[in-house]
Amino acid sequence: MKSVMRLAVVGLLAATLSGCFLTKLATTPMRLVGAAGSVVGAVLSIIPVAGNAADEALEKVDGAIDTTADSIDKIPL
Repeated sequence: MKSVMRLAVVGLLAATLSGCFLTKLATTPMRLVGAAGSVVGAVLSIIPVAGNAADEALEKVDGAIDTTADSIDKIPL
């Protein structure tokens, strides 16, 4: 039991002391939403004419989310 507790404490310290931990907590869900949008765009691209436009729009949104998340990650918390 002690070794599990020690391992948990070391893991928690490593996670919180690894710099920008709070920004990673904020940006990880953002990146997941952007990636999900990308997948939806890839699926929609099979629809003739409108599919490619929707895919391009969702790719732009994903790029904007990534750019924003990268900017947030640079904040030194």
